[in-house]
Amino acid sequence: MVGLGLVGYGYWGPNLGRNFSANPDCRLTAVCDQNPSRLEAASRQFLGCVATSRYQDLLEDPSIDAIAIATPAATHFALARAALLAGKDVLVEKPMTTTAAHAEELIDLADRLGRVLAVDHTFLYTDAVRKIKDLLDAGEIGDLLYMDSVRTNLGLFQRDHNVIWDLAPHELSIVLHLVAEDPVSVQALGACHAGNGIENLAYVHLEFSNNLVAHFHLNWLAPVKIRQTIVAGSRKMIVYDDMQRSEKIKIYDKGIAVDSASEGIDAVYKASINYRTGDVVAPYLENPEALAVEVAHFVDCVRTRTRPLVDGAAGLRVVRLLEAAQQSLQQGGQRIALRPPLRARSNSDLGAKRAA
Repeated sequence: MVGLGLVGYGYWGPNLGRNFSANPDCRLTAVCDQNPSRLEAASRQFLGCVATSRYQDLLEDPSIDAIAIATPAATHFALARAALLAGKDVLVEKPMTTTAAHAEELIDLADRLGRVLAVDHTFLYTDAVRKIKDLLDAGEIGDLLYMDSVRTNLGLFQRDHNVIWDLAPHELSIVLHLVAEDPVSVQALGACHAGNGIENLAYVHLEFSNNLVAHFHLNWLAPVKIRQTIVAGSRKMIVYDDMQRSEKIKIYDKGIAVDSASEGIDAVYKASINYRTGDVVAPYLENPEALAVEVAHFVDCVRTRTRPLVDGAAGLRVVRLLEAAQQSLQQGGQRIALRPPLRARSNSDLGAKRAA
């Protein structure tokens, strides 16, 4: 049994606690929060679980093997660093950190100490995203042309970060998971309508070296909740609607064919575009709770000392893009060129590193 300590019992913490406590290979040992009413709620929910306001209690408890961090993003680095130094494996909520430098430091520390470091990008554990990944890898939709995503809701307005840092980690983690390379540039525009200087509306645009583009519309101030993504390929297109109870994915055999047989200086003007329309298929998906799948995966990684699907390197890739988007936002939407990562990083060979 993996002993698990949970720090943060506000918005996301109860969901983590519920899934860890339900996992047969895990024992939710302790919950830490600064709010007495939240600790009381955790005590009622998880009988026998220690409820404490002292994070040090979790770090010093030898029965706790791993710590899940579900606190505000600004606290992630310090809490995760302390946990790793205490010999605990770590699952940290998105975004991993608020700076790429801090993310790098956590990766270095996890590598050196042989600890599991995972990031809570829950959508990568959905059957829908897994299916899209399988279709792309199998070449079913052809060359990837663009991704267009809308994620809107009425709230939750955050006090310490804008809508990009709140919602974009979902979209960025998905596109980076589906695409085998990092973008070459980022642009972002946004607006604040709450009078607090924190953008509640934003548009983020990514460009890749192979003419692939990805565009995200993020909004806290919308009358309806929308979670929809179009993944367009040269052969087929996919519409992923996470709000649907069933048929979350629909595959459209639609596209265009450009007839450019003409030659000469004005060939581009003579090229004709033919439209192709075929069947629409909605593949069957099991759709288990993604967080339960993620928790089971993390627990298994702790037990077997293997690299998580979403490790520190994956978390770092997202933070790099968030930083660039924030820079672009502050510069009025200016295009921010991205340098390739200095090196591929992952806490992969945990068993060997720990033994060493």
